[in-house]
Amino acid sequence: MSNRTLTMIKPDAMKNGFSGAILDMIINAGFRIVALKQTKLSTEKAGEFYAVHKERPFYGELVDFMSSGVIIAAILEKENAVADFRTLIGATNPANADEGTIRKKYATSLGENAVHGSDSDENAKIEGDFFFSALEKF
Repeated sequence: MSNRTLTMIKPDAMKNGFSGAILDMIINAGFRIVALKQTKLSTEKAGEFYAVHKERPFYGELVDFMSSGVIIAAILEKENAVADFRTLIGATNPANADEGTIRKKYATSLGENAVHGSDSDENAKIEGDFFFSALEKF
């Protein structure tokens, strides 16, 4: 089991000025930031990142949204990182997210749900390597 996960603070949360509050929640939940960068995904790069969803009906909308503005990508470390982070961010649909979760506080809709969190240890490694070289992980 890995103790790392990847998150992205998505364009909606960035545009709405929530990045600092979200990072604060992450740190206060006991995660250590291993790598962090602000960037903007091109349509091509967003499509590459979300290629696993290519056959899903929401793929095009997701790629358009994720390439629409600046994001923050971060690798987080904590024991049981993937599961604990998924609990912290809450359900994908903020209407179904538990009180006190990131998505309940900062997401506006199913499509604009403030943050990404890796769904498995394997994907956390793949996703972290997508954004960060070995020289950028501390």
